[in-house]
Amino acid sequence: MHDPFQFADELGPLKIIHVHEPSVGLRAILVIDNVARGPSIGGVRMAPDVSTEECFRLARAMTFKNAAADLPHGGGKAVVYGDPKMAREDKRHLLRALANALRNTEDYIFAPDMGTDEVCMAWIRDEIARVVALPREIGGIPLDEIGATGWGLRHVTEVALEYCGFQLPGARLAIQGFGAVGKHAARFLTDRGAVLVAAGDSRGTVHNPNGLGQGIVMATGRALLNAERKTFDTTVADNQTHSYQPVVSFEARPPTRDADPMPKLQGDSAEATPTPTTTTTTTETTTMTTLSSTTKPPAPQEKKTKKKIFAFVAFLFS
Repeated sequence: MHDPFQFADELGPLKIIHVHEPSVGLRAILVIDNVARGPSIGGVRMAPDVSTEECFRLARAMTFKNAAADLPHGGGKAVVYGDPKMAREDKRHLLRALANALRNTEDYIFAPDMGTDEVCMAWIRDEIARVVALPREIGGIPLDEIGATGWGLRHVTEVALEYCGFQLPGARLAIQGFGAVGKHAARFLTDRGAVLVAAGDSRGTVHNPNGLGQGIVMATGRALLNAERKTFDTTVADNQTHSYQPVVSFEARPPTRDADPMPKLQGDSAEATPTPTTTTTTTETTTMTTLSSTTKPPAPQEKKTKKKIFAFVAFLFS
């Protein structure tokens, strides 16, 4: 068994809590790193390969980020072992059980992260009140819908470009991770003049050296991969085998809005949730933007001599 104090230093962590409830298959870890500025806050991540070390590093990042933003909160993080694409009911049981297990851990405030969203936070709120980032239907601010993190990424990119020797207008942009953060980052950066040439998510990537166009920029991640083959030559990456398969042409369908963006929560609280046992003893979804100073790809004969300048900006969000 690993040493539970291997991560300890002058800042923390204050607590490492392992949660186990076999009746619903729950295995989770909470790290409360530091509460010097106030109760810790940080997202709940769900993935099959999370770990105590990852959770600690994410909690430490939240300590620094909250302090840098001058927020009255310390840093914390929770990770849940599981496939984030599991059946909705199974995820609901896991997160309700997690909330019950940590009901009395009042120095941690729940928030969404990779594999969880505003609806998940509504389930947690139904169990305990210590949660942020709720759906609009119950009084929350739809941060994913308005693109708050993507807006921050645009500003981070502009600051980084001050040290890169070229400007955002005309810069070529590739975004890895075209979900709640990436699609809005694409919108904000292209509004400032960048040219989006590639975008992808966990299921594949589309690419056009001449620019993907406003349809892709405004599309959701699902629309991106369900695109119709119409307008431009592209390539789709098979992320399972790390090989590339040529595809004819893609153009994203127009984004659509569901009549009810949040699934109904009625009946969720009717079921009894087991109280897990706890014993006191996780990778942030990263959206990476790649910028280059050339507006068009160099001709084949120029590739050896034409200098390229790239800026890599990775934004780690809670």
